[in-house]
Amino acid sequence: MAIHRFHTIHHASMVAATRGFSRYPNGPSSGASGSVPSMATPGSQTTTLLEVMRSLAGSSLETIERGKTIFFPGDPAERVYLLRRGAVRLSRVYESGEEITVALLRENSLFGVLSLLTGQRSDRFYHAIAFTRVEMVTAPAASVRRAIEQDASVGLLLLQGLSSRILQTETMIETLTHRDMSSRLVSFLLVLCRDFGVPGSEGITIDLRLSHQAIAEAIGSTRVTITRLLGDLRNDGLVQIDRKKITVFDPIALAKRFS
Repeated sequence: MAIHRFHTIHHASMVAATRGFSRYPNGPSSGASGSVPSMATPGSQTTTLLEVMRSLAGSSLETIERGKTIFFPGDPAERVYLLRRGAVRLSRVYESGEEITVALLRENSLFGVLSLLTGQRSDRFYHAIAFTRVEMVTAPAASVRRAIEQDASVGLLLLQGLSSRILQTETMIETLTHRDMSSRLVSFLLVLCRDFGVPGSEGITIDLRLSHQAIAEAIGSTRVTITRLLGDLRNDGLVQIDRKKITVFDPIALAKRFS
């Protein structure tokens, strides 16, 4: 099945990737992918969302091991989360028992903020699980709400963080629209290259240790199918797998191969 749609969406970011992008927020551009939203107000220094979260009453740094649940659907919406290290998978669980991934959050992503918009204390629509070992800064929703009421710039920072999360959700939904599992896997690998990719001499290495089972769960497949499809990509000279780390030699070529 052709994947012209995701090829168009990812083309620009993949070109940037092959030219040596970095997902870490050390570059001069504060708007780079993966950077913590920040803003400057007249007469003040630039403030980041991380600094705001850390300064709130009741904030804490939490570490969650891979595979552990952060919150379940329906849990009280008492805290807001800012991801500092690792990846978090957000999924929807339907009455049929099917669980669909709606976002794979990267470092510096904000989540768990719907309670601030809806005013409800139990509005957890998603299952949030540590896709890798993660470190998060968390703060009580009440503290975040008070900070917004006291300083409108805090609300703007939160909206910027939330908009990034929405874009990640849209990208994941686009990935899952592919009925053909080969196309779905390739689309997912391109998303991982963009959000978790580290450029090297051989290509873009996805900075996550991914088991075939984890990939299968993320895109609604089976471990056996993913093992076979990754084997095909490896035999075609498009990817390399070493100790659960996947390197895509040329993301543009990978996209074109299935376009």
